[in-house]
Amino acid sequence: MERSENNLKILIDKISSLKSEIQKVIVGQDVIIEEMLIALMAGGHCLLEGVPGLAKTLMVKTMSQALDLSFRRIQFTPDLMPTDIVGTEILEEDHVTGKRFFKFNKGPLFANIVLADEVNRTPPKTQSALLEAMQEFEVTYGGQTYPLDRPFFILATQNPIEQAGTYPLPEAQLDRFLLYIKIGYPTAVEEAQILSSTTGSKKAVINPIIGAEEIKELQAITREISISDDLITYVSEMIRATRPDTTSVPFVKEWVRWGAGPRAGQALILTAKARALFKGRYAVIMEDLQTMAYPVLRHRVLMNFKAEAENVSADKVTDELIKAISKPKANI
Repeated sequence: MERSENNLKILIDKISSLKSEIQKVIVGQDVIIEEMLIALMAGGHCLLEGVPGLAKTLMVKTMSQALDLSFRRIQFTPDLMPTDIVGTEILEEDHVTGKRFFKFNKGPLFANIVLADEVNRTPPKTQSALLEAMQEFEVTYGGQTYPLDRPFFILATQNPIEQAGTYPLPEAQLDRFLLYIKIGYPTAVEEAQILSSTTGSKKAVINPIIGAEEIKELQAITREISISDDLITYVSEMIRATRPDTTSVPFVKEWVRWGAGPRAGQALILTAKARALFKGRYAVIMEDLQTMAYPVLRHRVLMNFKAEAENVSADKVTDELIKAISKPKANI
């Protein structure tokens, strides 16, 4: 790498400090915070799923404060229109000449971090506007293209237990999210700590740790992390094994309707590189790939009706793939 070892170490240390800063407010959820930071380093977006009250919104807001980036929250509702998030043109008048003209008024998507709260509550038209911005990093209005601020990081949340009046994201749109993160209940010790820390008058002060330019540099460094050809082959075999028509894994043939596409392989390698860098390594190891396989494949492997009826999840498929796919002799 062209960058000095010292500068690289400073950046990596800042990522660790960033996690510690978020944990001033968020109790537990170590894995969830790590996965969000890994997605940021890899330059992708996250979909967070959890029941109400698990601090999904607070986690994203705290992260934005520690990142020293612009932050906007969009509360998705059934009547939200694409122009509500993208922006719209307004008619203005030049007070000198008296001429009238249209000026584009930017919407809340024009921020570095955007919290799309309860994304499954809004109709497909507005979901599509959001997901187009995620993919292209730009929006188009009235024939004019407007680039979005970089880094651009979408964190969307959805509630898994309330389906009345919601519009579930289609599978093709889910694939645009780099990671699908599920948030569970805290442990007994963590819950007691949450109750103690949130019902008093003391509030934690979040200090900005890292800025936009450093994040963009981290994203560039992430892509430079090395991965062996054997591990790339392993990723290819794993992704192909998720597809019922090309798999040799009986579990997949029995429970899976559609497997993951090539984007899953790209996501797995990129997030494994980010995890390696997060852990202070400059090369991907097997542990990185196996750890990231769960949030990468969770929304890209579609279970059949039998699996849904018997509550067999995509994570179980990942378990079976890790057992079945032969590992290269050299793990790095």
